[in-house]
Amino acid sequence: MMMRRAAFLGLAAVPLLSSVRARAQSDADPASSSRRPALRVLLGRGEAVPAGPDLFTVDGRSYRGAFQRLADGQIVNVVDLEEYLYSVLPREMPVRWAPAALQAQAICARTYVLQRSDPRRPYDLIPSELDQVYAGVASETPTATASVNATAGQVLKFAGAFAQVAYSSCCGGHTEAASDAWGSVTIPYLQGVVCAFCSDSPNYRWTTSIPFDVIATRFAGPLQSFGRLEDLQITERDPSGRARAFALVTDRGNAIVSGSAFRLGVGPRTLRSLLLTNVQRAQDNSVSIEGGGLGHGVGLCQWGSHGMALAGHQAAEILGLYFPGTVVEDLNR
Repeated sequence: MMMRRAAFLGLAAVPLLSSVRARAQSDADPASSSRRPALRVLLGRGEAVPAGPDLFTVDGRSYRGAFQRLADGQIVNVVDLEEYLYSVLPREMPVRWAPAALQAQAICARTYVLQRSDPRRPYDLIPSELDQVYAGVASETPTATASVNATAGQVLKFAGAFAQVAYSSCCGGHTEAASDAWGSVTIPYLQGVVCAFCSDSPNYRWTTSIPFDVIATRFAGPLQSFGRLEDLQITERDPSGRARAFALVTDRGNAIVSGSAFRLGVGPRTLRSLLLTNVQRAQDNSVSIEGGGLGHGVGLCQWGSHGMALAGHQAAEILGLYFPGTVVEDLNR
């Protein structure tokens, strides 16, 4: 859902059972009274204890901001957006990378929050890969904090609205269109682009082998009307070269499964991406697969951003390649 900043500032209007603040007591909701945007991160169940000005702990882990308890007992961290990013950035990108790459990632992470937050829920985000990895104060580093501060308030926009951002580790040389990856509507700035900067990634090119009996077990349902699995073939590719569909070849015909379903079935770490260059039956009753990249490949290629930064490109230039037609805007101006 696209949201204006004013709407985001009122996110915490959902009734809660109780509210506990590490700072001085106040009837004002910190999500709407903060000088800068605040958000609500669902931490789950645990023992929350104030630990000083603008700090508290949950089961020994320190967090910035304040905490609230939902009616079901779960704890929500109400935290300043920039301080949230202090913890997120080191978990989403190696802090040893060049500053421009870290700054591009910070802009993406900030935009993700503002574009995805939903005032209809009692929280905005969860602290895992389903949204963004967030671990409180313990994951903060001076380098990441400096990159967040250097881009404070900067977001990615398209046609006046927050862009829908996505990112993955390595695109393998060509990013993926969101519509091909997820069957979504066509997004003009997520159509897939050639990337010439991610070849330093250890996952730029790779090989793997998957035994046929593993495939047969994982896809027992689709194969139940067929015979013994004998081969695996790509039957369709999308414009980026990624496998859109596979044929599970048996002695009684072929079962067709989508590329995304096959990758999920065998495991996303086994089949690191769907950008496959060769699929061939091996003599040991397995299939040998050569491919490139790690992840879904949509949007920002993190290793590509690292390569661009090393080549002297700034954060806005990096984002301009992977999200063509978008612009970086400063919410503070």
